[in-house]
Amino acid sequence: MSTLDHIGRKIIAAIQSDGRITVQELADKVGLSASPCARRVKMMEDEGIIKGYSAVIDQAKVGLPVSAFASIKLEKQREDYLDRFAQAIARWPEVVDCYLMTGQYDYLMRVVVADLAAYERFLKTKLTRLEGVASIETSFALGQTKRSEVLPVE
Repeated sequence: MSTLDHIGRKIIAAIQSDGRITVQELADKVGLSASPCARRVKMMEDEGIIKGYSAVIDQAKVGLPVSAFASIKLEKQREDYLDRFAQAIARWPEVVDCYLMTGQYDYLMRVVVADLAAYERFLKTKLTRLEGVASIETSFALGQTKRSEVLPVE
């Protein structure tokens, strides 16, 4: 893992707030010339610090207004059960976030769907059919207070 210096952190902060920033604009913001700035960005991409670039999409405006948070408990916390679960959910586009957790449940996932009927279909045709799932508890978001992909690097 690379240790980021002050300039590296400034680059990350700028890219996080505007992923479409030009190299020249980025260089001006962080106090470098364009070539060294581009090299540093490329180095951070190669090291996996910068994993990619994407657009932030309004889920309601694309017909997916429902966020369901499912807490999953597996029958056993053995490696093969954990691996099988992770491999299955990686194929399901409805699952947009999933975390292996400590505490009462093994996983917490956010599922994005068009409506309650779509969540029910997801539950019946995918999640409950997955071998090794002992229990599922779902909560539905009433609204979103904050969402961010911006890490507090500075």
